[in-house]
Order: sequence, then C-alpha cells, then structure tokens
Amino acid sequence: MTKVPTKKAPTKKAPTKKARKKPSSRRRRSWRPGLVVGAALTLSALLIVLIPVATAHDPVVLCAEDPASFPESGIAGWNGEQLENAAVIIRTASGHGFPRDGQILGVMTAMGESSLRNIDYGDWETSGVTNPDGQRTSSIGLFQQQEWWGSVETRMDPAGAASLFYTRLARLPDWQSMEPTLAIHRVQINTDPQHYARFQTDATAIVDALSGPCQA
Repeated sequence: MTKVPTKKAPTKKAPTKKARKKPSSRRRRSWRPGLVVGAALTLSALLIVLIPVATAHDPVVLCAEDPASFPESGIAGWNGEQLENAAVIIRTASGHGFPRDGQILGVMTAMGESSLRNIDYGDWETSGVTNPDGQRTSSIGLFQQQEWWGSVETRMDPAGAASLFYTRLARLPDWQSMEPTLAIHRVQINTDPQHYARFQTDATAIVDALSGPCQA
C-alpha cells in the first residue's frame, strides 16, 4: 500500500512585539510669563542702583565766592581752609585778568609751596634751607614768598600774596605757551623746575569746580 503523505500542520510564528519608543529625556519648556516679569523687575532694580552711581561722578560746579557751599568731603583731596585759599587765588587771578589757565597756575603754585595753607614759616624753619648767599630764607604764606616780594602783612594775606604772584606772572612773556611748571618756576625761582607738575591735575579739578555761576 502506498502511504498517503500526511500534511504537517504549519507552525505558527510567535508574534513579534514592537519596541516601544523611549520617552525623550528632553522636555519642552513651556513659556512662563512669570520668568519674563521677574527678569524685567531685576533689570529695573539694577538700573535704579546704577543710575545714582553714574551721576555721582558728575563734576561739581560751585561758586568761588561762596565758601559755605564747598563740600566737606573736599575736591580732589583738598578741603576746608585749602579750598577757601584756592578760591581766593581764583578770584584774585580773575581780578588781574587771568583766565582759567592762569588760575590753574596760581593754585598749582600754592599747592606746591604750602599745601594751600597760609603758614607763617618756611623752608628755613622746616629744613634749614638758606639762600645762595648763606642767609636764612624768609619765605612765608601761601606762596612762600621771601621778604623782597613785599611786606609781611601782604605776604601773609592770601589775596595780597596771590596779587604779588600774578603781578610777576604778567611780566613773563608767552607764559601761556610754556609748560605750566616751568612758567611757575620762572616766577618763583625755585630749585626744581618740575616741582609743580604733580599738582596740575588737582589744581585743574579745583579751578573747574569753583568756576560755577554765582547768585546775584
């Protein structure tokens, strides 16, 4: 007998599972109005703090004839009696017809000679300095002027001493074209021609600060 071949039952394949997509670790950040408002408030607060800081550096402009208005904190490190003496120099210079450059020279000179203090002693008392002929120096006052400049009363009067200085400066031809410290040296006849250069920046700041309008 021929055997009838039996059909094998078809084998079923196990259904394959679809791989699930892993959720992305990056999440969309939703727009939050609160963050924008907070940033704006922070910026506003920062501007409120910074604006006074910026304006604090604005130059001070004062009237040289009103010492009561001078700031207690001073100008460029100079205050009190020093600013009052600088104001006298500025007013005296203006009265002699000297503009801003001449006023700066006068203040520079008094800074270098007496630190803008009207002292009744000089180089002899502090350092034993003598004149070329060996005699003791007689310098006094804001400008440390010796006896041949004028009387003790005039040299010890800030306005009088400043007037003596500007009278001699007026006789110096082309002083405006000279280096300030050299022009002063020609008037004061001091030992170091560069002695006054270090005071130019401070003197300029004071003259500019005390050149404001004065109330009538």
